[in-house]
Amino acid sequence: NMSDNCFCRQAVTNDASALADLLTQLGYPGTADFMVSKLNAIANDAAAACWAVETNKQVVGFLSLHIIPQLALAGDFARISYFCIDETARSHGVGKALLQQAEAYAREQRCDRMEVHCHQRRVDAHRFYVREGFAESPKYFIKML
Repeated sequence: NMSDNCFCRQAVTNDASALADLLTQLGYPGTADFMVSKLNAIANDAAAACWAVETNKQVVGFLSLHIIPQLALAGDFARISYFCIDETARSHGVGKALLQQAEAYAREQRCDRMEVHCHQRRVDAHRFYVREGFAESPKYFIKML
């Protein structure tokens, strides 16, 4: 099981090319040019976090998260913005380990829920989230600015 020797840590600017490669797998090519500045922005934002997960000193996944205050409720919510595990490392517990890291952090930040937007074509990802205790909450609207 790959998760036995995986190591979750905060992502750093040296991870930029690995994260850009993972985003390409996810269907977002061309991020290498601005990845360092995005990682710096996350590092300087108290409400944001990004973790990388390594197996055998290779980055095989990452998860970025934002804490958003909920005005109407005592707890805040944690929003996963990007979550990707390398195609070669899926179904080995690596994503679960990374998600557990994010959940522990969110609880420390007094969040009482976590949300993620996952495109309807990502059927395997949907199964993963359901297994991990997420419930579907449709509808999601987006407006391009």
